[in-house]
Amino acid sequence: MPGQKPGAAPHFAAKDVVAAKDVAHVRFSAPDLGRMETFLQDFGLVRAHRTEDVLYMRGLGERPFAHVTQRGEPGFLGLAFLFDDVAELEPLTRMEGASVIEDMKEPGGGKHVRFTDPDGFQVEAVAGQESPGPLPAPAPLPANDGYEKQRLGAPVRLEAAPAHVLRLGHCVLNVTDFRKSEAWYKQRFGLVTSDEIALDEETALGAFMRCGRGAQYVDHHTLFLLGTGNPGFNHAAFEVSGIDDLMSGNSHLQAKGYAHEWGVGRHILGSQIFDYWRDPWGHTVEHWTDGDLFNNETPPNRQGLETLLGVQWGPPPPPTLGS
Repeated sequence: MPGQKPGAAPHFAAKDVVAAKDVAHVRFSAPDLGRMETFLQDFGLVRAHRTEDVLYMRGLGERPFAHVTQRGEPGFLGLAFLFDDVAELEPLTRMEGASVIEDMKEPGGGKHVRFTDPDGFQVEAVAGQESPGPLPAPAPLPANDGYEKQRLGAPVRLEAAPAHVLRLGHCVLNVTDFRKSEAWYKQRFGLVTSDEIALDEETALGAFMRCGRGAQYVDHHTLFLLGTGNPGFNHAAFEVSGIDDLMSGNSHLQAKGYAHEWGVGRHILGSQIFDYWRDPWGHTVEHWTDGDLFNNETPPNRQGLETLLGVQWGPPPPPTLGS
């Protein structure tokens, strides 16, 4: 792509890389598991399992858990990518810094291969977990828009309750060296670029990357790396059932007095409707719905910083955006 620096990572994964199918979970530490659980329940997650030292929270979908908190000093520990089959983990063990394939002694079982990324984040490749099955989720609401009337003789009556989180959708990391981290993640997890963020014709700041699943449509981004030079967790985003659910969740979290960061609005890149909140230790978590789906017919794009921070509607980003 024009404007890349020499040695830039390829925008599409090598053919011999087995692509991850999704992001699996994020891991944190916090000194008070009860306080974290209360916030996450108000955010729309459900307890999957809890011990004296570890809390597992899940969405309403098929995954055994999406958010892990272990007791300790507040902080972000890492993330995991989901693969279709345990056999797909074996080639990863031959990569630099990989562990052997190990049993996961966590809800759902399964196997994983562990890495440490260039900035010290713990990264897992996960496969073979047993699904506990989906939990009840609200049915999609028919709508009466200006073109088609689908809801006839039935008023809308929404329950005053937390949003219904279905799944973890993506994670955003601040990294020291964007090109180095980009190459590292693409090599191992088969990610491809949807939109690269450029500071100028010569310098790339970051990229939205999706799972390179060929003709299969996937989320616009599963991982966004932002080369700030100061590595750290930026935010994790959880899909909710729809716009009414997102807005009901906003009202619920406001009523509970939690720290609101940004929203409600619609992004330009990824197109999703968003609403950002802070957990009790300042980690940013996002509700989102109605995002873009791309496949291998969508080429990578190059965008400017103003597009990254822009919105199609809604408030502009705060100066404190990101954990």
